[in-house]
Amino acid sequence: MRLSIFIVLFSLAFITAKASDKPAYQIFDKKGKPVSFEKLSIGVSQKQVILFGEYHDDPIIHWLQFNLTRKLHADKGGKLVLGAEMFEADMQEPLTAYVKGETEEKIFKENVTSLWKNYATDYKPLVEFAKEKSLPFIATNIPRYIARYVYRNGFSTLDTLRPEVKKLLPPLPFPYQADLPGYKAMLEMSGGHGGENLPKAQAAKDATMAFHIVEALKKYVGYTLIHYNGSFHSDNFDGIVWYLSQYNPNLTVSTISTVRQKNVTKLQKENVGRADFIICVDEEMTKTH
Repeated sequence: MRLSIFIVLFSLAFITAKASDKPAYQIFDKKGKPVSFEKLSIGVSQKQVILFGEYHDDPIIHWLQFNLTRKLHADKGGKLVLGAEMFEADMQEPLTAYVKGETEEKIFKENVTSLWKNYATDYKPLVEFAKEKSLPFIATNIPRYIARYVYRNGFSTLDTLRPEVKKLLPPLPFPYQADLPGYKAMLEMSGGHGGENLPKAQAAKDATMAFHIVEALKKYVGYTLIHYNGSFHSDNFDGIVWYLSQYNPNLTVSTISTVRQKNVTKLQKENVGRADFIICVDEEMTKTH
């Protein structure tokens, strides 16, 4: 009997060791030094705003997001606010009603017709956690029809929007700096297609998300806000980070970025310094959609 138990335990140890030969991810600090999940959670918890830059289709990242959110909730004694790019500002009422338990999920989904296609697998766990723990969840993003409007017309005609629509946006005109690295990179990657309105549409999203983050923390004083957004919106400390500094320069902010590499054990030079913490995921990782 003892021999059988030993064989089982040895087999499990061998399988675990072999699995660890190809880790699925590794976390690094800003300088490219490997760190633990615990070190990341301690580091970001000291800030008022945590921008968790994700790849929208990565299961490892969504798992880490949920675990970090759960740990922050415990460490902060429940003083945690959630916010997400995936929910547009005009979704706030139905999102709040659902999180507060005032409506059923069926009604929530009927009222929020622009849920992302990977909502059920990737973002529903966060919404359900907020509901379970009675946490505020902020819909931060600009409604997509307004982003398309900026892409077609630039900023100049935003003043023509209806007053009830303007309430979803930062005060107009909002600041814009075309030479931020992220916006310049966007133009370069697009090969000039879309012209100068392409990064303006991106800036409209960044500004709106930053504005709603700042407004939420005015209401929830003493809370930490964790925000889930595509990495491009906060990489290299511009995008949302730049707009946060415009709307409240006294806010303390920590950023997390996601990158993919063939070898996750050493961070490639171009990924060092991308954020306060960088999560490197195996490029062969399966996708959620």
